Amino acid sequence: MGRYFIEIQYNGTNYHGWQIQENANTVQAEINKALSTFLQEEIMVMGCGRTDTGVHAKEFFAHFDTAKTFENDFLTYKLNCLLPKDISCKNIFNVQDDLHARFSATSRTYEYWITPTKNPFLTEYAYFFPQQLNIHLMNDAAKLLIQQTDFSCFSKSNTDTLTNNCNITFAEWQKTDEKLIFTITADRFLRNMVRAIVGTLLEIGQEKLTKNDLQQIIASKNRSEAGVSVPAHGLYLTKVTYPTF
Repeated sequence: MGRYFIEIQYNGTNYHGWQIQENANTVQAEINKALSTFLQEEIMVMGCGRTDTGVHAKEFFAHFDTAKTFENDFLTYKLNCLLPKDISCKNIFNVQDDLHARFSATSRTYEYWITPTKNPFLTEYAYFFPQQLNIHLMNDAAKLLIQQTDFSCFSKSNTDTLTNNCNITFAEWQKTDEKLIFTITADRFLRNMVRAIVGTLLEIGQEKLTKNDLQQIIASKNRSEAGVSVPAHGLYLTKVTYPTF
């Protein structure tokens, strides 16, 4: 029995997130079906996280175990033939048996894309937000996130997590010609966390809230104190790191 990592990318528009659900189209279900078809055995992949409905991934890892032998490049090719056009297999490679796609990951990075102008080529991939924003205030407030650990105020309620503590190592807004991009890196993320953070920072950018307000929101540990969650279609998982690669 060997363990393999599969690196994929996907456009999440047509999926109810990563994780398998009854009566819903999910990315995990498509990966399982394609691998099971090729290997002629039931395969259940374990993903590096759970992206929500409509969220995209530029880099996503999953692992599976099989006793079958195959050429990794050939399986990559065959999977791309079997998978839908909005899911791509970039690579398949052998790893040690104890490397786990979810629990061995040391950090994850997300980007949130905002377009300040109406752009037909970004409609499905960035949040159209035409209001004037003070990016300096937003970046100053984002620095607070690195100093905190308990992010209960940004977590969806009734989740099965044992702790709401996360270690954020990077949080910054950058402006490009067409987009405003928020990048955030942490060891783990809570459900809905990034979208709630972005929604709160947008209120700071509009000067409806202050940096001190953000401090109080985090201290409150109350989701209703934070800003609204921005739409899922602007969110991307962009990087997942592991201790061995």
